[in-house]
Amino acid sequence: MKVSDKVVQSLRILIEQNNMQVGDRLPAERKLCEQLGVSRSSLREAIQQLTSRGMLLSKVGAGNFLQQLPTNWSQHQIVQPLSDLIDQDPAYRFDVQEARTILEGGTAWYAAERATPEDLQNIRDCYAQISHFQAIGDDDQAAQADAKFHLAIAEASHNLVLIQMMRGLFDLLQFNVVLGRRKVYSEPHRFDQLHLQHQQVIDAIERRDPEAARQAVCGHIEFVIQQVRSIDEEDARRQRASRLNRI
Repeated sequence: MKVSDKVVQSLRILIEQNNMQVGDRLPAERKLCEQLGVSRSSLREAIQQLTSRGMLLSKVGAGNFLQQLPTNWSQHQIVQPLSDLIDQDPAYRFDVQEARTILEGGTAWYAAERATPEDLQNIRDCYAQISHFQAIGDDDQAAQADAKFHLAIAEASHNLVLIQMMRGLFDLLQFNVVLGRRKVYSEPHRFDQLHLQHQQVIDAIERRDPEAARQAVCGHIEFVIQQVRSIDEEDARRQRASRLNRI
């Protein structure tokens, strides 16, 4: 990959991380070179590429302006196709859960090593929101807070690739959480278990114990997988029994 292509990717990430909107002016070229650690020529070549694609607008003497938001590649290439598959066959949601085990085990590990006091507070705030919305019966907001809790752990890892992967998959993560909650949170005792599991993840991160954090988050996701499978099997048995009674 050419240096300028890498700079293009870095610029797209910078735009997304800073929540820039159409019409916003990019930082001066000198500052961008310092931020990205690239030469002026590589930066200008990357800006030219984004300008030719219609994302940036260069004004002589004024600077470079965001003309079009970056296309959400992950939404179109990953999230939407997988969401369609899950709609067609709900069993695919277990593939999402297994992928989460691999990805979030890593984010929890690094969060335990690198989380700042601000990161820890953000994780705890998300945890408190889950309890709050669950208590007032707002399942949609509780699911969103649950997904944000897992995203907050990823952000505490301070690993740019892991953070971008989690952000890119956030909609799918939230969709997966909603499906799981509809099943697992249907009984109070399961909510208590999940609440405790979230607390164990936080405790491990605060203790700076990477392996315990990894095991806690992976154990939490595995618990959800097992519970959903068990509930699905019970529902299937009831449906078979219902058909038998009608014979």
